[in-house]
Amino acid sequence: MTKRLIDVVGASVGLGLTLPIFPLIALAIRSDGPGPIFFTQRRAGQLHDGARLQFDVFDVYKFRTMQVDAEAKTGAVLASENDPRVTRVGRFLRATRLDELPQLWNVLRGDMSLVGPRPERPELLETLAAAIPFFEERMRAVRPGLTGMAQVSLGYTGRSMPGSAISAFDADLTNPFDLDAAEGAIADDMRVKLLYDLAYSAALEDFGTFIVTELSIILRTPLMMLARKGQ
Repeated sequence: MTKRLIDVVGASVGLGLTLPIFPLIALAIRSDGPGPIFFTQRRAGQLHDGARLQFDVFDVYKFRTMQVDAEAKTGAVLASENDPRVTRVGRFLRATRLDELPQLWNVLRGDMSLVGPRPERPELLETLAAAIPFFEERMRAVRPGLTGMAQVSLGYTGRSMPGSAISAFDADLTNPFDLDAAEGAIADDMRVKLLYDLAYSAALEDFGTFIVTELSIILRTPLMMLARKGQ
């Protein structure tokens, strides 16, 4: 109940503060080329009790940052660092996380929470769960979030930031078998993200820890956006 109250109040305040810049973002997107302003995509939410890969599915809302029909030739793929499909304005929106602002509506609807693991596309989630043990468990009894512990601690794809505590374990977490073809694999970044998502889930076990963790992530998110971490 407390988490839902934080979500409703936080999303309402967030929309009230950011709605005035929505037209400016829309104008910037339209000036960068033809295509829709907003982008919707199916995402996997909470994992069903007693199930391994059965999730609530919902439509997530974003400002469009990629070229129109970006996946027409490739099918569903994860966005990568310096993704060539991202538009000029889209690169700025992603770096500042402004493209995620429409998801405040998802939070108000109850599809998402302000804080939680980022929701993945159902078809990609199945692939990641096959490649990364326990990857699906990050969504067990936890709503996906607009921001999260991983988002305020890591780069855009989940890569550890230089000098961070987790970077000391990069050799163990990324390409542990030193395979040339696996160097720089996105699955490695997702494996690092998983550790933060599971740590957040563990914080929900105790009310005091939950409040401190939740508010800390919410307060750190605007600072991360201003610093444009994870470009």
